[in-house]
Amino acid sequence: MKRLLIAVLLVGLGLAAVAASEAEVIQKGNLRVKFDADFVPHQLPRTHPAPVQIEIKGEIATTDGSHPPPLQWLEVELNRNGRLSTAGLPACSAPLLQSTTTEQALQRCGSAVVGRGSFSALVALSGDVPASGRVIAFNSRLHGKRALLLHFFAQVPVRFTLVVPLTIAKRSGEFGTLLRTRVPQLAGGLGSITRIDLSIGRRYSFAGKRRSYVSAACSAPSGITLAPFALARARFRFESHPQIDAKILTSCRVRPQHNRGA
Repeated sequence: MKRLLIAVLLVGLGLAAVAASEAEVIQKGNLRVKFDADFVPHQLPRTHPAPVQIEIKGEIATTDGSHPPPLQWLEVELNRNGRLSTAGLPACSAPLLQSTTTEQALQRCGSAVVGRGSFSALVALSGDVPASGRVIAFNSRLHGKRALLLHFFAQVPVRFTLVVPLTIAKRSGEFGTLLRTRVPQLAGGLGSITRIDLSIGRRYSFAGKRRSYVSAACSAPSGITLAPFALARARFRFESHPQIDAKILTSCRVRPQHNRGA
């Protein structure tokens, strides 16, 4: 009876986590940030990692219509049950991507792509002028350690390229991976990113084995098939504005053993 009660409570918590996995919206003063994260598939093995795709979305806006402050620092932490694998994966360097279009960046570093998405921005040119474009994520190395390069490119209202390097570090505790960056100025300091929608994940082969850039397991207790957990936590830092923190809760389901293949 005690085990049954624990199981019921865990399932209840898992269902609550599903309901709580919607985007988190935080407002401080006139600044509002919306952060969301998810992964697919939600059904994963219990004891060994399987390939997943991570979806990350963020929006920055003001409540009074003023120009949003440029994002200066961004940190995203991912749950410890996920892991990144770069063994045998080609890497790209930031100098190769400077002043390139999306097509040129893909020509130079297409073999290192690990994610794709889109973004929006506001550029202060006699008022706020909207801009939008594509963002590509490349596997990279920074100071001899694993890193991620985000390549932003837009042509309207002004043509600009922004290359954002993110360091990748292992952490202890609930969140095992930290991605951190100081965001360079956009359009000479006139632009502010207002939205980013990025999907990260890639399957590839190396040394005769199939690998995945991102993989995860669903570490539910024995006998339980639904596990709630904190997927991601983000910190947004702006000039002359308070830091904004956001946390995304979700859940995973244990894959039936007969479907064990990744």
